[in-house]
Amino acid sequence: MARARTVLGLIGGAILVLSSAAHSLLGWKQLRSELASVQAPPDLVLGLAIGWHFGGVAMLALGCIVISLLLKRLKGENVSSFPALVVASAYLGFGTWAIILSHMNPFFLVFIVPGCLLAVAALPVSQRGARQ
Repeated sequence: MARARTVLGLIGGAILVLSSAAHSLLGWKQLRSELASVQAPPDLVLGLAIGWHFGGVAMLALGCIVISLLLKRLKGENVSSFPALVVASAYLGFGTWAIILSHMNPFFLVFIVPGCLLAVAALPVSQRGARQ
């Protein structure tokens, strides 16, 4: 059971990494065109671009951290689940907030799904499930 939970967490980490690329490449392209259509000031566009791309880099970093942690666990190393729990909490909290604020826009499941997968993976490993 612990192995299956770890694999689910790895899937969640992969979603973070893949969504970081989609966020920075595809998401910014769409947002930039919307900003151009309303003739947003260049300084505003630049500031938004910097923050937007930082979000993508942060998603990539978080994904790499949890993947690294979970790969170590899969190899039988005793590692703390705390980083995965922090990322899971952040994704679940943000996703819930965004869904409520957007009046139940299902797009924001993109945060809830990996958050749930990471939360499952971050559960403590019982002595029965631990490798000897």
